[in-house]
Amino acid sequence: MTLGSMFRNAAAIYLHLVGSLQRKKAGASLTRYLHQTVSALCHMHDLGPLGSGLVLASVWDVSLLLQEAFPDCSLDVGPSLALASNLELVALHLNPIQLPPQSSPTPSPCSYSRYSVNSTGPSHGSDTDLWTRADASCPVFLEESQFIAHPVLETDRSPGRGGGVGGLVPTLHLLPRVEFVRLASENDAVNLGQGFPDFPPPDFAVEAFRDAVSGNFMLNQYTKAFGYPPLTKILASFFGKLLRQEIDPLENVLVTVGAYGALFTAFQALVDEGDEVIIIEPFFDCYEPMTLMAGGRPVFVSLKPTPTKDQELDCSSNWQLDPTELASKFTSRTKALILNTPNNPLGKVFSKAELELVANLCQQHDVVCITDEVYQWLVYDGCQHISIASLPGMWERTLTIGSAGKTFSVTGWKVGWVLGPNSLMKHLRTVHQNSIYHCPTQTQAAVAQSFQREQLHFGQPSSYFVQFPQATQRKRDHMIRSLQSVGLRPIISKGSYFLIADISDFKSKMPDLPGAVDEPYDRRFIKWMIKNKGLVAIPVSAFYSQPHQKHFDHYIRFCFVKDESTLQAMDKKLQEWKEELGA
Repeated sequence: MTLGSMFRNAAAIYLHLVGSLQRKKAGASLTRYLHQTVSALCHMHDLGPLGSGLVLASVWDVSLLLQEAFPDCSLDVGPSLALASNLELVALHLNPIQLPPQSSPTPSPCSYSRYSVNSTGPSHGSDTDLWTRADASCPVFLEESQFIAHPVLETDRSPGRGGGVGGLVPTLHLLPRVEFVRLASENDAVNLGQGFPDFPPPDFAVEAFRDAVSGNFMLNQYTKAFGYPPLTKILASFFGKLLRQEIDPLENVLVTVGAYGALFTAFQALVDEGDEVIIIEPFFDCYEPMTLMAGGRPVFVSLKPTPTKDQELDCSSNWQLDPTELASKFTSRTKALILNTPNNPLGKVFSKAELELVANLCQQHDVVCITDEVYQWLVYDGCQHISIASLPGMWERTLTIGSAGKTFSVTGWKVGWVLGPNSLMKHLRTVHQNSIYHCPTQTQAAVAQSFQREQLHFGQPSSYFVQFPQATQRKRDHMIRSLQSVGLRPIISKGSYFLIADISDFKSKMPDLPGAVDEPYDRRFIKWMIKNKGLVAIPVSAFYSQPHQKHFDHYIRFCFVKDESTLQAMDKKLQEWKEELGA
């Protein structure tokens, strides 16, 4: 199959899938859906596989210059977005440039133009080629890479708007976890960055999966599009008690491809062009791009640490919202607020009083709350997780998102769910039906069986939801003690897989670590730590909006949900580091 044919087929399929959405979702741009699907990798001169540029089709009247990374080979994309996938780069921010007149584009060493599938705007290329390559010296190949492109768009999409400041203002982020995982493998480092357990799931979950694979052969076939009935039924029963709601398995439950899929479906279903979405910082890094991909505008409000006594470790509970500042973020354009409790990366568990503050503002301004509660069972030190949907008046305006991966330590199963009122859920079902349509039956069956087991043991010492957080808290305490031995100052996490550590002392002692001029300090520190100390973490500045990153670049995130052997390997590295400090 030729390259052109592959592109045309992919575009045709996606056009078919999003057709109904284009007619139903106010303000949705058809080309916005296309740029998520149609892509090509463009090899740049002699830079090799790590010097590839991912090109995605999006909207008209945009021209981006890929700056800094390849000064001798700029990549100029006519209609859309570009991302350098050179993993030596920490992050690329593509700045807007003055557009050349549309009638006389200036091709750079590797550029593309896209055939118009939108009735508005000029047509590029021909009727038969979705893409035409401007420079034959730039070979093109299709090969999926281990990078994730997060398009971050703030835009006026009016036809004819273009050029410099008035048009799109795009920024693309290369996710830090992608780069640092590669650095870890190259430097034989202990990976404490990625958020997944490196130990087996509970025996009952493994047995449930084995039963699903080797038992009823019909589990190899399709099930109901919105969820395997035994799973939607047990989710409705289990969470109905917790949320104090009569949950209908057919109307109030949707099974998705992980919580990530649930989030994407929610944003696409509910956020329209120009809608504002309030995002609490630090935030899980997909919230901002998902808002923008839906046409919305992210509005950020930060949790701020309160001062602690000298030599006293800070605690995630001390990071608070300013009620006045939060209230000021609500406007007539606010459509939704995204809440994450327990929070990644901070490990904050929102208190009832804090949730009531958020709930009152959402009700006052008629705002939907999208609550990401994937770590709800992982709370420590006697903290209690409270679902905001359980508060008076909130079920009707809340989507509650959960994850089997985090619940049963099976992140590769990719089973998530959304719970909410039918008035909201019906829109999510429309998106789900016209995109994912269906999630794997066997993993859903295994999750259903695991929940059925937990329902029998719930609240008892034999419950996994009791045993797992106890074991995980011991791992957290182990890591806190170990990190302090070299001068890192952990913030005590009250929930989730993660804790963050303050590196201010290192920033003052060695401020000039190698890196780009505008590269946040935490990113430079982690690269130094990987190469010189053999430990991997994730920069906390990556969990903040661009304007706020510089205020929080003295923290790094560690994952403590690791096997004992991994924690021992961490201890060995830290002991070597401690000995070097004492030398």
